[in-house]
Formats: sequence, C-alpha cells, structure tokens
Amino acid sequence: MDAITKDLTAAQAEAVQHIDGPLLIIAGPGSGKTRVVTHRIAYMLQSGIRPWQIAALTFTNKAADEMRSRVNLLAPNQPVWMGTFHRFCAQQLRRYAPMVGLAENYSIYDSSDSKSAMKRAITAAGVSTSHTSPEQIASAISNAKNRLITPEIMAQQTGRAGDTVAAKVYPVYQQQLLTANAVDFDDLLFHFARLLRENPEVRSNLDEKLKYIMVDEYQDTNLAQYAIVRALSVDHPNLAVTGDPDQSVYGWRGADLNNILDFEKDYPAVKTVRLEQNYRSTPEILRVADQLIRHNRRRKQKNLFTDNPTGEAVTLRQYEDGYKEADGIADEIANQMIAGNAEPRDFAIMCRMNALTRSIEHALRNRGIPYQIVNGLEFYQRKEIKDLLAYLHLINNPRHDVAFQRVINTPTRGIGAKTLERIQRFADDHRIPMLEAARRVDEIDTLSKRAKTLVTSFIRLYDRLCIKATATLEDLLRFLIEEIKFVAYLERTTPEQQDNNPIANVDEFISAAVEFDQMHPEDGSLEAFLEQVALVSDTDAFEDSNNRVTLMTLHAAKGLEFPRVFIIAVEDNLLPHRRSKEDETQLEEERRLLFVGVTRAEQWLQISYAKLRSFRGENQPAIPSMFLGELPRDEMQVVEVKGSRNFFDDAYDDEYPDSWDLVQEPAAVTDTGPAGQTDVADGPRILPMTDQSAIPDVYHDDVPPPKKKKPRVSIQAELKTASDLLQSGVTPLGAYREGSTVRHSEYGEGTIVALTGKGPKRTAKIQFEETEETFRLAFAKIELVER
Repeated sequence: MDAITKDLTAAQAEAVQHIDGPLLIIAGPGSGKTRVVTHRIAYMLQSGIRPWQIAALTFTNKAADEMRSRVNLLAPNQPVWMGTFHRFCAQQLRRYAPMVGLAENYSIYDSSDSKSAMKRAITAAGVSTSHTSPEQIASAISNAKNRLITPEIMAQQTGRAGDTVAAKVYPVYQQQLLTANAVDFDDLLFHFARLLRENPEVRSNLDEKLKYIMVDEYQDTNLAQYAIVRALSVDHPNLAVTGDPDQSVYGWRGADLNNILDFEKDYPAVKTVRLEQNYRSTPEILRVADQLIRHNRRRKQKNLFTDNPTGEAVTLRQYEDGYKEADGIADEIANQMIAGNAEPRDFAIMCRMNALTRSIEHALRNRGIPYQIVNGLEFYQRKEIKDLLAYLHLINNPRHDVAFQRVINTPTRGIGAKTLERIQRFADDHRIPMLEAARRVDEIDTLSKRAKTLVTSFIRLYDRLCIKATATLEDLLRFLIEEIKFVAYLERTTPEQQDNNPIANVDEFISAAVEFDQMHPEDGSLEAFLEQVALVSDTDAFEDSNNRVTLMTLHAAKGLEFPRVFIIAVEDNLLPHRRSKEDETQLEEERRLLFVGVTRAEQWLQISYAKLRSFRGENQPAIPSMFLGELPRDEMQVVEVKGSRNFFDDAYDDEYPDSWDLVQEPAAVTDTGPAGQTDVADGPRILPMTDQSAIPDVYHDDVPPPKKKKPRVSIQAELKTASDLLQSGVTPLGAYREGSTVRHSEYGEGTIVALTGKGPKRTAKIQFEETEETFRLAFAKIELVER
C-alpha cells in the first residue's frame, strides 16, 4: 500500500485511498488525474477487491490504453475492465442482444453507413425534405437517442418542422436497423440504458458483478451515459468519477454539464477531492487559462497553481491575414528547429475547425516541415478500406444491408442500380434482408435473366468467402482480396496518388489484421475486429512517437499535451462560433474550448488572430474574439501588425469612440464540424421510456421544466460600410445606457440593468418580464425604445 501512495500529494492520496462510497474528483488540467485513477485501481486490487468487480470507463481508446499500461506496471496481469463507454456497452449488448431485438453478431454502423441507412429510411417514410435535410434529421434523431427518447415519445412531442419530419423517420430508421441486425453509434448507449431500465434482474446482476465503477471525463457524459452508471450503482454506490466542468466541450453532441455539477446532489454521501496543482504548464500559461475561465458562471471553483519554473510570457499576436498567419507560424517553427530549441513533435497547431488548417499545411509543406493531422477516422474512411470492411461486415452479419449494397458490384460485375433497386424493393415488401432477397432472385419477376445470373454468381462468391469466416483475420482478409481480385481492380480503376496509394493502404490494412491476430491469439474474432474498427476515435490516430508537427481541432486536443502550442484564428464568428452568440450556455462552452487549448501547452504558447480572414476566396475583415479581451494582456507579449491600433487598449476606444459602434459581423465561415450540431434541446433528466417507478432513486427528480429554445440570430453581413449601417437604423453603441428600455424580437421589452466593456466588447444585461439575458450589443437583435 505504501509503495502505491508514497509519491502522491496529499490530495491525490486522499482520492486513491477512498474506496467505498461515491467519490467526486475535480481534476484541473495537468493535475495528474490519470495517475490518481490508475493508482486507485492498484490500491483497490491490493485491498482485496477482485479485478472483475472493477470497471473503468473512458472516452477514448487512447486514454484506456494509457490507463491499462500504467495499471499493469503497478499491478501486473490483472483483468480489470478498462475501455470506452461505447465499447463497454457494445460488449454488454452482445450478452443481452436478444432482449433488445438483436442477434449477438450485430453490426455497428459507422457514420457513412448510418448516413446511407438514414437516406433509405427517409425514402421509405415518404417524407419531404424541402424544409430540412437528411443531416438535420439524423442530428435530431441522434439528440433524441442521447436523451433516451424513443420513437413513440418523439412522435408525441411538438417542436420545429424539422423535428416533426424526424419523428416520422425515426421509427422507420430504427426498424431498418433491427432488420439489418445493426446499431448506430448512439444505439450502443440507448439500447443498453433501455435494457437496464426495463430489466431489473439484469440491472441487479450487473450491479452485483461490477461493484466498483470509475468514470473518466465525467463532465462529457450525456443523459444515456448518466443513466447507465446510475443504474449500475444502486445496490453498490461505489461510483468514482473524475472530471473538470471547465473542460466540458461536447454539449453539441449531448454532453450534460449538470451531470458533474449535480453529482453531490445525486450522491449526498459523496467524498469530494480537488486536484488543483498543475504539473504541465508554466505559471505564465496557467495564469492566462485561469483568468479566462473565471468568466464562466457554470463551474466548480478551483484555485489552480503550479510549482513549475517560470517560462516565457504567452504571446498574443496579430497578423495581416490568414495567409500571413500561416507563414508566420511556419517560419517560427522552422526558426526554433534551426536554433536547436525544438523538434517537429514538440509543436501543435490548434484551431476551431478543420478547414482552417489548409493554409497552415501549405506553409509547412513549402518549408519541408513534416506534420500530421489528427483524424483517426480518415484511414478507415478511404474507399478501398471501406470496400473490404463491407465484405467483412457482410460475412459476419448477413443482414447488413448497407454492406450488401456496397459490395454486390464492387469490383464491378455488371450488376446495375436498377437491379439493386428491385432487390431492395423485394426485400422491403417481404421484410427480409437484401442478401436473402438476392438468394430468392428467381422470385423477382422484374429482373432479367442476365441480372439473375449475375446476382446468383455473387451469392456463390459470398458463400465461398463465408467458409473462411472462422480463420484468422489475416487469412480471411488475404483470401477475400484474392477471390475478388481486388488489387487488379484497384490498379485498373484507381490511379496512384501522391498522398494516397490505394494498394499501399490495402497492405496497411493487412498489417492491421496481422497485429490484431497477434494481440488476440485466443479471443480474436472477426466480430471483435469489426467492433474495434467501428469504435475508433479521432485521437486514436495521434502518434506522439512521430516526429511531426501536429495539426488538430481544439475538440481533438482534449487529453493531449505539447511543449509548444499555437492557437490560431481566435476571432469572432470562429471562436466563439457564430451560433453561440446569444446563448450563454453555448458561449461558456466556447470559452471552455479555448481554455482546453491553452492548457495543452507545457512551455510556450501563442494565441493569434488576423485583421483579414479568407472566406470563399475573398479576404474579409475579421474581429478579434471577445475572449481575447478577457486575458491578462498586461502579463502577455502583445505583437501587432505595424501601424495597427491596439484593439484591446481602452485609449483606442476613447480616441475613436464611434469606431466600433458601427461594427457588424463579417460573413460567417461555414463550419461542417461539431458546432454545426449545437441544437441540443434542454430537457428533463429522466428516462422517458416506460414506467418511471421502476428505479425511482436512480434519476434526477428535481429538474425544472425544459427552457424555451432561443432563436438563432441571422446577421446582416452585407451591411459593410458605416453609411449603410446608419441608414439601416443600427443604433450606435454609445446610445445605450443603464436604465434604457430596449425591445428584443423574442423576449419583448426590457430594461438594461448593467453595461460592461467597450466597443464590440460592450455587453448589456437586460431584465425582461420573465427572464434576465445578457447580449453583446454589437451583434444583438435589439432596438432602443424612446420614452
């Protein structure tokens, strides 16, 4: 026991030694959270707790692998279950699949498979998408699943027109998934939560088996995950969670910050330990992070500190435009490398969205600086890999319709779209999988004799492949590639590209199969491999052993650290994202996102913004982010373009009092990333499935009714000049005073009760009849009411 705790701080040891009863570990960035979790597992094992009674749930495979390796050093060869939430649920569902309408060999659809299935469901449902899109329908259904709303419940709810359409598609989509013996990513949580909810005996048995549950990054759990860990901690409430409300950045995909904020309400007997000492960053970096995040209200107070030696001041740098920003960063990296101060692996460049890295990539390539983009999904989304995976999926699960549609004519064998359409119609009419419909091809009168012959030939090929289903993964894959003459097909149809050699990718895929066989000599199976591939996350591709500069989004940076960090394009409309402007909850999440980026830096940090940013080929004016005005600039090195006025200097506002009164937002950069999915409706934190009395003490029962959603604000970006703005009736910011009456299109009339900031940072707190809201006056849709 002493060997496990001797090198821990008092706070760390306190958390490690608390075994029985609920435990909340508030872990600031770089505070040794993983060290505490792994030492706690080792401590439990040495205390006599059996390894199979412990489950440690993480959010990334990389975090689970790191945890597993550390525990093995402290307590070798102990079969403690460690892995992601989704992997945990996937494995439990294998055992109880029939209870949710699945077979044990069910398939897990990736994003592209789910998209294909969704389009088919939309067609089958016969709905119009004139006022919505398949992506919006998919997002609404995903949000419903994360909130544990069944198709029946969703059909009874009223909302936006898009949600009404989604409610019609939802049951069709779910039925098609069940027919295909498949689940999408959200279903792994949804089905398991439902299983626990509706089967008290199963819940009780799992609670008895898994007496000690640990959850990492608890601030990122959604309602489904919350319900799962609550249900498994009823009889044995030995639930230990670690997390930091200040690093909750996944609200757009359903994460509920209340889960960690209310943990002490859920478990009144909880032991709370705060890890506040930072071992990662210099005092200068930590000071910037701490001052930034203190502007958030929904958080748990921490006093971050570090004993690390002082370092360089954090740099806040302005560039002329985005291209100059990219060149300047590439030059800085090259200079530091030439001086011998750093290697490529020491640098990370972070941004709000992937599209912003293109100019950076070009600048790095021009200077011969190696780099990697963190996107673990990229390899498995390449066409040739998706083709082979589809064959493997169909071999494992003959009901996998999406896989069938992909492989029946790959490589090309003369089976056209009309033939496939008729097979699908026959399958739908008879409610059978498409592969079974293909076996009954003689019954499809609308098909020609030639088409029937070709389909029958494919079925014979498929049956030959299935003979190898129980072989090693390497043998199966090599047999598959040879049988379908895949390499010759690629040579004929896909010319080699400089940055993507399809045949080399196939060789790499075979290597992955060999590695899987070696790591699973006894329990390896095709099913297990496909599950592993399906649950790959973005950060799994990050290799810190590669001597390359790392490019990544701020979301992907969670859990990582680098000696030297650049955070680019910290500008209005980008960070914070334009959709967060009038929603305080989303605005605070955007601030947390920047906080996450800042706290990834160990020794050196530069935050930058540009005067101009390219959008659709044109440079347009950019406004520095409001977050930059919240940083301790007197402690930072501020570098501006020669001849520019200091945007953050109060003297600038005093000298040019009207300069920013007339600012309108530039046209927003289109974002195809996470911010495009921010419409997660608030709702009751209970399970809207069946009888709520089944497990009465597991779920929140003191939650207020859902808040009315705030409308999105459409910004008139075309009003660019001062005269245009004045003619359009925009009120100068100086005209607003405390006590002024204003009118908002949604909330009606209200009174300004407080004003803070200057220029585009000027913020008003307004008391309306039923609510108090805060707006940035430069962008809010309010008008001054003359009295």
